[in-house]
Amino acid sequence: MPISRFVEYEEAPPEVRAVYDDIMATRGIDWVNNFWKAIAQHPPTLKRTWESLKEVMADGALDPMVKEMIFVAVSATNGCDYCINSHTAAARKAGMTDAMLQELLAVVAMANETNAMAAAYQVELDERLREAARRA
Repeated sequence: MPISRFVEYEEAPPEVRAVYDDIMATRGIDWVNNFWKAIAQHPPTLKRTWESLKEVMADGALDPMVKEMIFVAVSATNGCDYCINSHTAAARKAGMTDAMLQELLAVVAMANETNAMAAAYQVELDERLREAARRA
């Protein structure tokens, strides 16, 4: 159960409707999902979050499917069911297959396991790895 009510399009003030319209136009959809409706309680947060998301998820050095897959991975690690589902749907729309999703989740699980072990053992970083990570 959400902690506040959703701002539906029909009842939204003009500044919220403008963001909703941009979300629908950008994504090529005819509805606004509940995440945006929830944060629309504070229009400046809605606008800032949408503008930042659009910028980060735009075409760049990483293609849209890869960006969505990264979002799925981080969402799985953070335990955000809403974001896992939202970005899995977006990644599938961008071309992610079932096999890719399964492999992605295996990598996420392995990364979480090995990260936890490295942190628990307090492993110091090898200078060779530090230098290799800095090289192009």
